[in-house]
Amino acid sequence: MFDKFNFDFIYRDRDDFTPLVVMMCGIAGSGKTTFSQLLELEGFVRLSVDEEIWATHGRWGIDFPMEKFDEYRKNAESKLRLRLIKLIHDKKQVVIDFSFWDRVRRNQYKKLIENSGGKWKLIYLKVHPNELRERLKLRNKRFDANSFPISEERLNSYLSGFEIPKGEGEIVIEN
Repeated sequence: MFDKFNFDFIYRDRDDFTPLVVMMCGIAGSGKTTFSQLLELEGFVRLSVDEEIWATHGRWGIDFPMEKFDEYRKNAESKLRLRLIKLIHDKKQVVIDFSFWDRVRRNQYKKLIENSGGKWKLIYLKVHPNELRERLKLRNKRFDANSFPISEERLNSYLSGFEIPKGEGEIVIEN
């Protein structure tokens, strides 16, 4: 998906003075985790709500009821926000592996990052819905923190509720 991907557009804004926070944006299956893991290999600290929930509560729908997911997501996100602020203060480069599906949350994080002394880049991974379906079929067979099952109904809900970033300083990557 991102083999031999050129990250120059991210690297040129990295420096030792102002930490860079890359905000991943996209629907489930768009490649946010894959992209984030590549940045992690380049020295970024990766923050993932899914992995925080997995580490704390296990797998959605197996180790805890699906009805608890929103509560656990909110708790995980609060914990990761505090960690984000500390990482920025410690001058670390960060990638946030969230969906950032709505403009309000994106703006909240941008403000948080700037108020904490960092700068941000918003990376929107744009993928055709049919490609998302194919990727999710494969992903739903895995058993790890980043592969909780996404039904067709849930995907349709994500697609209809997702606010595509426009005019927000986003970098759009079609994959």
